[in-house]
Amino acid sequence: MRFRDQDIVFAGGVRGENFRIPTANPLNYFHVISHSIDLPRLAIDGKLFLPASDSRRRNGKLPLVMVVPGSLGVAPSHLAHAETMLSDGFASFVLDCFGARDVTSTVANQTQFSFAASAYDVLAAWQVLSDHPQIDASRIGAQGHSRGGSAVLTAATRRFADAVVGAGAGFRSVLAAYPWSGHQFVDPSVDETEIRVLMGDADEWCSPMQVQGHCQAIRLSGGRATMRLIGGAQHSFDRGTDIENVADASVSPAAPTAYIANDGAFIHPLTGIADSKLTDRDLMVYALKAGYGRKGAKIGSRDGDAELFKADMLAFWRRTLG
Repeated sequence: MRFRDQDIVFAGGVRGENFRIPTANPLNYFHVISHSIDLPRLAIDGKLFLPASDSRRRNGKLPLVMVVPGSLGVAPSHLAHAETMLSDGFASFVLDCFGARDVTSTVANQTQFSFAASAYDVLAAWQVLSDHPQIDASRIGAQGHSRGGSAVLTAATRRFADAVVGAGAGFRSVLAAYPWSGHQFVDPSVDETEIRVLMGDADEWCSPMQVQGHCQAIRLSGGRATMRLIGGAQHSFDRGTDIENVADASVSPAAPTAYIANDGAFIHPLTGIADSKLTDRDLMVYALKAGYGRKGAKIGSRDGDAELFKADMLAFWRRTLG
């Protein structure tokens, strides 16, 4: 059943309201930045939850946190985070990038739609929510998990965001949970958007070293980016479920970073040449042929991991949006 067709009711009787998000299916970042005239269009959806409390309203408007799921789609943990934010006085929105594309999981194949499309979805949702009469457009944050973490980092990058929502518009702050940083812009500037990353050093899906480098690049460009590395934590350590191996997961955390030129073209790691025709799949095939890919990776939580995540998450949103 698609997420939009589920009736989600949180404690206190707050029911999710479906929202239609007009978005696009770009082939790559170049398609968005330099050739957007022929972007294939579609509409995805998500659910908005408005708190009963007015404790965080300013001038009648609420701050909002958008939750962006990863490769397994909307999970109970994402809804739990949305409910936590709601109970703390924030509006929350859970985005579903999969249902409208007839995708159930990208675990075994991340190229069913591009990472550029994932980031475009996040900014498209910002456009819709920023116009909501009860939402404060200056206090919208995005919290992405895994693939969703990659999406919110790209959505905060001005080279990409300016092309979608216009110069200076977008998120006040972004929390990326165990993101993949295999695609990075040569110009990583995020301007005023504050970045927070939460990641485990036992992550088998994504490279903590690569993400550290991404955060440092943002800082060197003048941005604010912090990363908390949790000893022994696995990928998806906030799930609150036992650690398990996902046998069909296709991962390549040690593959070289693919940098993105200012016009959105991928720079191939081997040649150092920007090519507007390169896609996610081209780079995935390169990584597999070079021997970086493998099957199977762990997800799940140890005792205390989910609680640690929740505490850091709430502290960040209270400070940046509250």
